[in-house]
Amino acid sequence: MAKAPQTDAPSVENEKGSIKEPVSEFSKKVRHIDNAEGSAKLANPLTGIPHDQLVQDAADFAKLHGLDRFEQEFRKGALVAQDPAAFETLADLDEDDKAVLRRESTHRWAQPKQLYYLVILCSLSAAVQGMDESVISGANLFFPDDFGIPQTGPNASNNQWLLGLVNGAPYLCCGLIGCWLSAPLNKYLGRRGTIFVSAFVSFITCVWQGLTNTWWHLFIARFILGFGIGPKSSTVPVYAAECAPPVIRGALVMMWSVQLWTAFGIMFGNVMSVAFYHVKSSHVKGLNWRLMLGSAGVPALVVMSQVYFCPESPRWLMGKGRYDKAFESLLRLRETPLQAARDLYYIHVLLEAEVEIQSGRNLFLELFTVPRNRRATLASTIVMFMQQFCGVNVIAYYSSNIFTQAGATQIEALLASWGTGMINWLMAFPAVLTIDTFGRRNLLLTTFPLMAIFLLLTGGGFWIPNTGHARIAVVALGIYLFECAYSPGEGPVPFTYSAEAFPLYVRDVGMAYATSVLWFFNFLVAFTFPRLLGAFQPQGAFGWYAAWNAIGFVLVLLFLPETKALSLEELDQVFSVPTHIHAAYQIKALPHNIRKYIFRQQVDDLPPLYKHEGTIGEQQRTVGTAGHA
Repeated sequence: MAKAPQTDAPSVENEKGSIKEPVSEFSKKVRHIDNAEGSAKLANPLTGIPHDQLVQDAADFAKLHGLDRFEQEFRKGALVAQDPAAFETLADLDEDDKAVLRRESTHRWAQPKQLYYLVILCSLSAAVQGMDESVISGANLFFPDDFGIPQTGPNASNNQWLLGLVNGAPYLCCGLIGCWLSAPLNKYLGRRGTIFVSAFVSFITCVWQGLTNTWWHLFIARFILGFGIGPKSSTVPVYAAECAPPVIRGALVMMWSVQLWTAFGIMFGNVMSVAFYHVKSSHVKGLNWRLMLGSAGVPALVVMSQVYFCPESPRWLMGKGRYDKAFESLLRLRETPLQAARDLYYIHVLLEAEVEIQSGRNLFLELFTVPRNRRATLASTIVMFMQQFCGVNVIAYYSSNIFTQAGATQIEALLASWGTGMINWLMAFPAVLTIDTFGRRNLLLTTFPLMAIFLLLTGGGFWIPNTGHARIAVVALGIYLFECAYSPGEGPVPFTYSAEAFPLYVRDVGMAYATSVLWFFNFLVAFTFPRLLGAFQPQGAFGWYAAWNAIGFVLVLLFLPETKALSLEELDQVFSVPTHIHAAYQIKALPHNIRKYIFRQQVDDLPPLYKHEGTIGEQQRTVGTAGHA
């Protein structure tokens, strides 16, 4: 980690009032202050330790935890972890060791099969949620009439609220209760145990939904489903982040998010809706929609049967003092014992450093009282809130209703809904490449304006007279273009960003908070949209969410630091910059970037906000090997 440059510039106190920082030359309001005391301890706890002492400490660590036969690997690993970019200069490493570390940077996707098996499991966990989102869209065409809550007629207003309540039930549970069960479940059952229990609940409740006989019975079943979705949604991204090397962490964590495999679940759920549309039975009323809802439990059954074949999170095992088991996990998740020893030792010293900076025992309050945590909480709240209020789940839950209102038949509406799921999934693949290169922040700033425009196009399509195919064509075009913009932006970023934003000691609580925000506002969207559609008409409803996308652009611009390709200890430095200074810098950078990247003008580069950057937007670090999640 680069040390702060010496400067004769005047100093000012940061918002904690204890650390003095030099004022940058280009503005007294935009300063380098990413070396606050707490974050300095976390930048790299091994920095400054003499090599002889570091090697001896690593050897003692190996002996203390019964890893004597890997003592040599721990000696080398500690030296590499101290300065990952300088491994070529280490005399203790032989040429084979250096070749392994070179390949780690140049072939970032050359990872053990066990890591990819774990990713597949996380993907299936995501598909459970995705399928539920889309099969309920198909079921919405049938169960309201079967349960006596038709969406038209004299009681339409009341029935629209009831439909929203039923659809949003899992997410009401997630926001109020389910996500908060994540911390105790993870504490006692581990990452794998929590995923197993939540998958079991998801499977049982998906089957239960297909056996209900009243709207309130379906509401109860879907509410209990939230106990499966909530803990799983906050555990799986953390599990993936803690097992993945930083160079591909973002791409792997996004496997959980709505891209790739929640999107696949949405698409596959649309397929199930089409497949079961014509299924009828003289003995079972509404067999088609019952099979639609029950089919979402199949991926959960697969997850239950496979999760214990994956290694447990090394960080969780170390938190329980089971260092030997943690090393066994890393041996399965890394190519060589050297990489496993390096990561285990670095995790150990980083955990010790984080314990030192804890300011109290109430971890939830520390999300808001510790400045570094508060900024991560604000940023995570913004991305989670905006994932719902960008309007995507309006389409996921109610696309069939939207297309029928645009003039399509029921089967045409289901096929059109399948198109939204397919586009959502296919457009997620570019995000695998861009999330760790183009960056989380840049993806959001690029896609929010596009989503606003396409939602306005969708709503405007409803002004076209329903006399031919023009209305449905424009509405479908707007929705499909919206999905194209959403999939690489607000789709993958929220879970990826939140899973890495919080420091280790509050990560479980922070992720539980972030996912509870997401699911609570998910419930509000699902609950209110049927009535919003009835009261505002489609033009007003889609205009409402288009306005929120414009607001989202401003929130991201001012309050969301970039986190791409940073090791987790560097993230502590990023979030040490006070919010008002970050916002001031971005206000200055916006016209600069518009002139440079849109109008292609020759402009001078702005000084960087963070010391690990060169000119604005150009990082000056080697893709790291330490500080793994």
